[in-house]
Amino acid sequence: MASSSLYFLLFCSLLLFPISIAQSSFRTKKLLLRVTKDPSTLQYITHIAQGTPHVPVKLTLDLSGKLLWVDCENGFNSSTKKHVPCNSARCRLTGKFTACTTYPNIEGSTCSETPVNTVVGKAASGDFVQDIVSVQSTDRTNPGRLVSVPKFLFTCAPTFLLEGLANGVKGMAGLGRVKVSLPLQFSAAFSFPKKFALCLSSSTTSDGVVLFGNGPYVLNPKIDVSKSLIYTPLVPVTEIGSLTGEISSEYFIGVTSIKINDKPVALNKTLLSVDRERHGGTKISTVHPYTVLETSIYNAVVDAFVKELGNGVTRVAVVSPFGACFSSKNIGHTRAGPAVPPIDLVLENEKVVWRILGANSMVRVSEDVLCLGFVDGGPIHFVDWGVKFTRMAIVIGGHQLEDNLLQFDLAASRLGFSSSLLLRQTSCANFNVTSIA
Repeated sequence: MASSSLYFLLFCSLLLFPISIAQSSFRTKKLLLRVTKDPSTLQYITHIAQGTPHVPVKLTLDLSGKLLWVDCENGFNSSTKKHVPCNSARCRLTGKFTACTTYPNIEGSTCSETPVNTVVGKAASGDFVQDIVSVQSTDRTNPGRLVSVPKFLFTCAPTFLLEGLANGVKGMAGLGRVKVSLPLQFSAAFSFPKKFALCLSSSTTSDGVVLFGNGPYVLNPKIDVSKSLIYTPLVPVTEIGSLTGEISSEYFIGVTSIKINDKPVALNKTLLSVDRERHGGTKISTVHPYTVLETSIYNAVVDAFVKELGNGVTRVAVVSPFGACFSSKNIGHTRAGPAVPPIDLVLENEKVVWRILGANSMVRVSEDVLCLGFVDGGPIHFVDWGVKFTRMAIVIGGHQLEDNLLQFDLAASRLGFSSSLLLRQTSCANFNVTSIA
């Protein structure tokens, strides 16, 4: 598999090839973004090509993000970038009250948006603009030519909003369930289904993928993962501050209970539902490196896990940010990681279960220490960007998503999930993303 640096070189070389515009006779059925795990920040990184002339743009992936936002203050020079007029149909695609900005050298007022750095919890005001964006097309198994959307909508953000993002990153790529997100803009441009699949690699040297469009999803050695997905509804949650019932861009699923080693964990199940103030529930996130649990749920999970792990495994001093660490001396190894009790997220019924095995539940922090890869998010309370908080009961983070294929069907409002691909002797690094068609 290609390393992130090799991928960047391949991506740059693709810019030398002719680019197909969305309105041309070439109609791709699927698009591909390669995704690499940054070893320093544990953020998931991708690239697009943007502007005129085309330049590669490095971005942090945000599953719940509303849209693409890019730093336009530092080195962004594109002759095809245009402001979106205020109160225009394109401006209203943001789905909420839109602010307007007036510039002395631009006729009329321009649309403004609020880009958010969800990694550090900071927001800013930025111009809502459009420009050409190019990404790689793909057939069922292999990468193809670069294709472009000439009027792709995004937000220009100030440079300070890059704080906390990985080195070289110029913005964030939002995959949320709103009209201006990457999946829905690509779907509209190329007339393919409103679906995308996320498959994050656990390696920092091999790429995972985001695939926009329908399946199948074929991983080496010729395993079509789409044939064995389990489906569960995506839970609609109202946007914070919405007066019109606008649905949040975030992805919630309906966890109804948790089991460890097939035994129910005693917890306050009322926290698992979203209340009128949008507290509680289970969200899926790529900007949280590990799953975050509300304090009472966290304590219950740790206690049950330690009990099922047994007295033969020694508990050792914790390593931040984890609260439960163990000597690996008496923990065996399986195809799906350390041999520890499975953790099951039970969804709408006992037959719909997202099983978390050792590779996704444990984190090796040293040669002889493994930690349970869940963190205590504190009690549930109101959102405050300036204070550490938890709003959800469960936020399923990146480590628990790795080497699991997730299909987000936005038209049907459902999630398809594979659980660990390691059991099938494949992984998210096994999609063919290295060849150039």
